Amino acid sequence: MSTLEKLTQEELEQQLAEQFAEFVQLVGGLAHEIKNPLSTIRLNLELLSEDLGDPQTPCERRAAGKVEVVERECKRLQRLLDDFLQFARIRPAELAPHSVNDSLHRVLDFFQPQADSSGIELIRYLESDLAHVRVDPESLQAALLNLILNAQQALPDGGQLMVRSRTTPGRVAIDLIDNGIGMDTATLNRAFDPFYSTKSGGSGLGLPTTRKIIEAHGGTLSVQSEPGRGTQFTIELPTPRRITGELGS
Repeated sequence: MSTLEKLTQEELEQQLAEQFAEFVQLVGGLAHEIKNPLSTIRLNLELLSEDLGDPQTPCERRAAGKVEVVERECKRLQRLLDDFLQFARIRPAELAPHSVNDSLHRVLDFFQPQADSSGIELIRYLESDLAHVRVDPESLQAALLNLILNAQQALPDGGQLMVRSRTTPGRVAIDLIDNGIGMDTATLNRAFDPFYSTKSGGSGLGLPTTRKIIEAHGGTLSVQSEPGRGTQFTIELPTPRRITGELGS
């Protein structure tokens, strides 16, 4: 490839990146514009619900029921917008060497009371001599918590969630393995599709957001699952030596 062709390709990639950033900014702005009138609608619905707090006639009871339905849908739209804005504003993280096990302990300690109340046994197998990896701890912990909450939803009657850290060639891996309801092939194939959800009221942005966070760290997120037997999510993050080798190649 000639120098001219190479520059042209770089300019094209830069142009596409700028167009994508502009699109994300536009859509994010649109979402914010929707949130403002939605907040006004919710406030007026709450006031109307107070006025109908003790319905006496059949007409008033029907009106109160309709207000309740609209309130519920407004709350669902609010959650969807919040999830979308979080998804849209993820950028490459500020990375620094960090212990993956430290992040795992923090997230698991935070989740432990909820696990106890849900009948979920947390099992930790954390390799003691893991290499540090370059991460943004706050973003990584948010991704881990997303996966743990996803596992909780797959364990409606309780069960086990095993969290394991291990070393692989040039990488540090994190496995989250539950013995919950699992996913069939159709669901598994669409697990990371934005806005796809099998949960009532779900935004379908939890797993896509989690994958986006991991990819911003130069890592990968994969999943294996079988109905009735459980699910395994695996995060792989490159060690600093691997990152240096790839940049220098």
